[in-house]
Amino acid sequence: MTTTEVHGGELPGAVAAEWTKLWSVRATWWCLTGATVVLLGYSTLSAIVQRYDSDQPMSGHTIAIGGGFYLAQFAVIALTTLFVTSEYTGGGIRSTLLWTPVRERVVLAKAAVLLPVLFATGVVLASGGTLLASAVKGGHGLPTTFSTVFMAATGMGGYFALLGVLCTGIGWALRSAAGTLVSVLVLLVPLPLIVATLGLPELVPYFPGIAGLNAMVEAGQPNPITEAVAPYAPWVGLLVCAGWAAAGLLVGGTVLRRRDA
Repeated sequence: MTTTEVHGGELPGAVAAEWTKLWSVRATWWCLTGATVVLLGYSTLSAIVQRYDSDQPMSGHTIAIGGGFYLAQFAVIALTTLFVTSEYTGGGIRSTLLWTPVRERVVLAKAAVLLPVLFATGVVLASGGTLLASAVKGGHGLPTTFSTVFMAATGMGGYFALLGVLCTGIGWALRSAAGTLVSVLVLLVPLPLIVATLGLPELVPYFPGIAGLNAMVEAGQPNPITEAVAPYAPWVGLLVCAGWAAAGLLVGGTVLRRRDA
């Protein structure tokens, strides 16, 4: 009698399963569509303002960066939060952990799926927003060069990807969509402002949102939101975001392993 040994739950299989999950739900398409609509809409309206009122001249890539930070990133946060927390809401986490018993593989599989998707999303949105804004403003405002577009696109892609991974880590830890959304939003916007008002402005560039912005502009140039020059090179901004993402994954994976063992 021949015995066949069956292996399951390996990382490639887990990644394939999570890839299927990501694209099989409407929330993914709605969030990506929403991010596209709001960023392109913001770029169009801001470019129209540049065309008829140049008191505060802006370049096409600066407009796109503003659209990404003010609007599109919240669609990214919603997508990645639901990617984890919907498992608990619908009870699918039981099947997921049954198919992939090693908890760390589940956490890594979701992150591995999100990284390329969100990087591509950021690159496409930043490039599209820049081109659209530059076309609509018709030579008004400040010029845009290839190097600034490249920096904005790669920076936004990297920031969106790492922000998504951070959200999944917090989602694993909290298991709540509302709790994850609130935690991430506080970390991105109010907390850096509070730290600055407490007399520690030197810490502000090391929060994930500000570090992501600094990764989208050329070295020595102020980012369009805080109007402050980063104390480090753009690639360091992505390293800061990567550190936050890694910490989020570590905490989320640890909580998942201990609580859902």
